[in-house]
Amino acid sequence: MKHRDKSEIVKAIKKGAIGILPTDTVYGIVCGAFNEGAVERMYGICKRDAKKPFIVILANKEDLSRFGVSLDKKAEKTIERIWPGKVSIVMNCNCVRFDYLHCGGNSIAFRVPDSTTLRELLEKTGPLATTSANYQGKRTAQTIKEAKKYFGRSVDFYVDGGKREIVPSTMIRIENNDFKLIREGAVNINNLKHENIQSFL
Repeated sequence: MKHRDKSEIVKAIKKGAIGILPTDTVYGIVCGAFNEGAVERMYGICKRDAKKPFIVILANKEDLSRFGVSLDKKAEKTIERIWPGKVSIVMNCNCVRFDYLHCGGNSIAFRVPDSTTLRELLEKTGPLATTSANYQGKRTAQTIKEAKKYFGRSVDFYVDGGKREIVPSTMIRIENNDFKLIREGAVNINNLKHENIQSFL
């Protein structure tokens, strides 16, 4: 992603644009997480179940406070060992303001990506709602060409990051001083437990 392109993308997202770009895992379709209209439009573009929340990617863990999420010291210490990384963590988000993001489930999966380039973009755009670049239930696009077959002109921009693997982020919830696996992905949960469980003690 060239600097000039990045600047244009930042401006577009802030105006409500939806686009395809490489994340730290797969190609993702993204929009500004605080733009309710863009989030609703992205559901239609993805042909996604309206009750299935998107993941929200952040520039840093401090952005969690913008969603009314507070962490105790043990959880914060653990998250610092996991993020940046290819792990999305489901957290309680009871704020009525964000019903359009958590779809009434009062929880959102957040991630600070394991990509310096993407985090730098997030510092300028703010948090982004995202999911893999495909229609729900279909194969994730590995290339921009494949993404364009899905979305064509229904999205506002494409960022080519070459061919990507089809391995999503691992998704977990932290419960009772342990990790509960919600979705297998790029990071082995057993390695997470081995490396991070001491942070709860």
